[in-house]
Amino acid sequence: MPTSRLLVRLQSIVADPRLKWAHDPQLWVELFVTTNLAILAADIYIAHSVNHFQKAAEYIPLYFSIGAPVVLVVMIGLRWIGHFESPWRDVGYTLGWLSVLVGLGGVLYHLESRFFLDRTLKSLTYAAPFAAPLAYTGLGFLLLMNRMVAARSAEWARWVIFLALGGFFGNFVLSLTDHASNGFFAKTEWIPVISSALATGFLIVPLVLTVTRRFMDVCLVVMLTQAFVGVLGFWFHIQANLVEPGYGLFDRLVNGAPPMAPLLFPNLVGLALIGMWALLPHLEEARPVRSWLGATYDCAHPGDELGTRS
Repeated sequence: MPTSRLLVRLQSIVADPRLKWAHDPQLWVELFVTTNLAILAADIYIAHSVNHFQKAAEYIPLYFSIGAPVVLVVMIGLRWIGHFESPWRDVGYTLGWLSVLVGLGGVLYHLESRFFLDRTLKSLTYAAPFAAPLAYTGLGFLLLMNRMVAARSAEWARWVIFLALGGFFGNFVLSLTDHASNGFFAKTEWIPVISSALATGFLIVPLVLTVTRRFMDVCLVVMLTQAFVGVLGFWFHIQANLVEPGYGLFDRLVNGAPPMAPLLFPNLVGLALIGMWALLPHLEEARPVRSWLGATYDCAHPGDELGTRS
């Protein structure tokens, strides 16, 4: 049948030795961290342009986001092309811990801007977004985990899901505090709050309970919803900035709704999908109805021994 021949053809393409790198979850995480650190450079530049980088410390995350991705790209080449394990591991540890420190330092710096002066819920809402720098901390922990935990293990997959869960919880806090600053002027501003809470609730389940692959299908639907919410939020923010008064587009982006903030949703969806995909071979298949994700994984890995739950 044509469908069977097409399936066999797809399996042969996926099994091509030249695409072996595409099956390496460690590489997926490295590319995720590298890309996100580079994107954060643009985000930091826009965010700190509000006060024109008034204090020298505000340049620290910008310089780190410019330099770290370059170093990581070199290390990725050494590890997956040159097969040099030690430099990739040691430099990754260094950048990982530096990223954690940049994130934690940023949290304290943001809170000090007003919260430590007034110590009220209002000051927390109207201070610089205190949870935003934790993106660096999460990316740093990803680098550390990717070197400390055996790839392809259930523990590795659950750590990735856990860090994605932490990101969605951070999105919940950011959405709540940022939109509270204008009293949730538009009802649509509640969408990311509810959406991120939903994602947090679903992602915590495979970390604390034994689930089957069918539950991963439900998580997939929830994650796709998060991606849609992120794209929708990006459109809302851009639309709001276009009608805001200002001298130019950049001025509106700096002083208006942060355009890149909603894109955290599809970004975290990518990380969660990496963890979910890596967890699939360690989950049992539900019967009699087969999992969509499980069937896709079986097609992509025809030689793997599946259903080995751990």
